[in-house]
Amino acid sequence: MSSSSKTRIAQLKLVAAIAVWGGSFASTKIVVGEAAPASVIWLRFLIAALIMGAIAFRQGELAIPSWKDALEFLMLGFLGVSLNQWLQSAGLVTSEAATTAWILASTPVMMAMLGWMFLNEKFGWFTAAGILLAAFGVILVASKGDLRAAFSGGFSHPGDILIIISAPVWAVYSILSCPVLKRHSAIKVTFYTILFGWLFTNFQFVSSRGWTEFANLSPWGWANLFYLSIFCSVLSYIFYNDGLQFLAASQVAAFLNLEPLVATVVAAVLLGERIVPATLLGGALILCGVWLVNRVIPNSGH
Repeated sequence: MSSSSKTRIAQLKLVAAIAVWGGSFASTKIVVGEAAPASVIWLRFLIAALIMGAIAFRQGELAIPSWKDALEFLMLGFLGVSLNQWLQSAGLVTSEAATTAWILASTPVMMAMLGWMFLNEKFGWFTAAGILLAAFGVILVASKGDLRAAFSGGFSHPGDILIIISAPVWAVYSILSCPVLKRHSAIKVTFYTILFGWLFTNFQFVSSRGWTEFANLSPWGWANLFYLSIFCSVLSYIFYNDGLQFLAASQVAAFLNLEPLVATVVAAVLLGERIVPATLLGGALILCGVWLVNRVIPNSGH
């Protein structure tokens, strides 16, 4: 297969992954409204690990990793699964699904900064302007337009702070994944990332007797949990890692723009969330900032 064909396939997989992730915010909010975040994350990624283990076994990707690889998978699992998912799930207990998605839309800006710092990617005036625009957009979205409250430390929902923290965490995960994906298949990286990430979730799950929460889940809650486990945690992680294998971090970042658009529509339909002008304006500023960041970065893969 030619390099251009691989690139197109990687781009299509990214579109699919990010569209599915766009629906994850509403699904997560539904599930954490019925059970504690720690319990939801534990079961979500247990199911995902079992499915990924079967896929990895079928494709001969279950070889025991070396100590060096295991440490890298541990780091990716902690950042991309345990920490990132806890921040988002705990944040969504009070934060709105659409607001969460728009805040996380700033992740490409974080990725560009880290790409400049660690991957020798370009960083110029357009990038700096994009970072400032995106940062202001995040503040506007999180404060629902009340800038005075935002700059005095207040946000519309307490969970917004956790969501804001999760954005650089996911950016670091994405950057650190790039060199690992040069040496291993997306299937192998996804499986061990999910497995080791799930192991970290056991500490809070056991200490909080998280298994008692499952009785609270309704059929609708279970349906959303399985959507998160199978589509968001397995298929999308594989597709996303495929994209990281063939595209530059900045290119991958550009596709993340789809996520808040899907999330806003899904949240309005499933949760009845209102789309306020401040959210649209802030979202537009974030996307403009992301565009400025990406327009000056070459389209060459890693």
